[in-house]
Amino acid sequence: MNDYYDTNNYSGRRTGFFSTVAVALISALLGGVIAVALVPSIYGNKQQTPINQVVLNGGTTTPAIDTEGTTNFPVAQIAKTTGPAVVGIANFRTTGTLFGGSSLTEVGSGSGFIIDAEHGYIVTNNHVVDGAEKIVVSLADARNINGKLVGADSRTDLAVVQIADTKNLIATQLGDSSKIQVGEPVVTIGNPGGEEFARSVTTGVISATNRILDIEGEASFNLIQTDAAINPGNSGGPLVNYRGQVIGINSAKNQEAGFEGMGFAIPISDALPTIKQLIEKGYASHPGLNVHIDPRYTPEYASQKGWPTGAYVARVAAGGPADKAGIRAGDVITKINGQEIKNSLGLTRELFKYQPGDKVTVTIFRENKTVDVSIALVEIKSQ
Repeated sequence: MNDYYDTNNYSGRRTGFFSTVAVALISALLGGVIAVALVPSIYGNKQQTPINQVVLNGGTTTPAIDTEGTTNFPVAQIAKTTGPAVVGIANFRTTGTLFGGSSLTEVGSGSGFIIDAEHGYIVTNNHVVDGAEKIVVSLADARNINGKLVGADSRTDLAVVQIADTKNLIATQLGDSSKIQVGEPVVTIGNPGGEEFARSVTTGVISATNRILDIEGEASFNLIQTDAAINPGNSGGPLVNYRGQVIGINSAKNQEAGFEGMGFAIPISDALPTIKQLIEKGYASHPGLNVHIDPRYTPEYASQKGWPTGAYVARVAAGGPADKAGIRAGDVITKINGQEIKNSLGLTRELFKYQPGDKVTVTIFRENKTVDVSIALVEIKSQ
């Protein structure tokens, strides 16, 4: 079992799996009911949309960078055009004082980027704003503005913050993370260490794609790996391609001694459906089984017991789909539609492929036997 550390300025840590690698990260623990999948839709540039939908990239956006005919990676131009759309985000909570009183204190900071200038929408990580009683957004023009949490989702480690003062805001351009290639140059922009080092720029390449980290939130995605420096405070900031387009949301880094240049970002194309839900509904909707999973059931523990790897059911919600299908506490979920489940986060990742209402076949291990049951997934809302 390895330790996962913060990528913003919190001092907390949590445990997870990723071979023998320790990964820097701040994240609220995935609590309650196991749940998971995004609604498979993304924003488009439609001329008209229903009233209850929001089209991103409203207002002014950063210009696309023309790389035609050049062999140089335009880092300076990216920093100039995209940097103004990157913000700092400070998390304030009530803390005690020396004389028994209490006050709002900045307990952590991270980064974010403006995704819609007209409406003041800013994307960041859930773990940057988790538990905040007050959010302050620092803009490139030195303004500090109180932010409102529009919605947050621990299951995907995504959050949207909104500021009311949209004067002179500029939004980032969004790229297509499904088209990225290993070796492609990238830039990260963020606030490592807080406002003192605001909008710091680091460069590197896409080291790999489809990386999986067993960390709550990030486990729901196939992540982008990069060697561009990601430091505490970079969480929630953009990973930018050579055209100045955001292709990822910086979320984690490897902080194990002896390892360098291993940062991880949530692909923007995969994140957009959740971002859309947070803006339109104030919450994210995922399919779930209405069971509580004990994350302490590890492959090592399973091996000691002579049981298969999987997700250990600690409790079943009365009247829920799992309860009606006959699943009970003590069962081990080993497969979803024939796909093997290695641990609790593997269950989250697999369920993430479906939508509420979908029927799945769940394979369970009980009393040295395996049983298949059919379950209709229910909607689980982020809190």
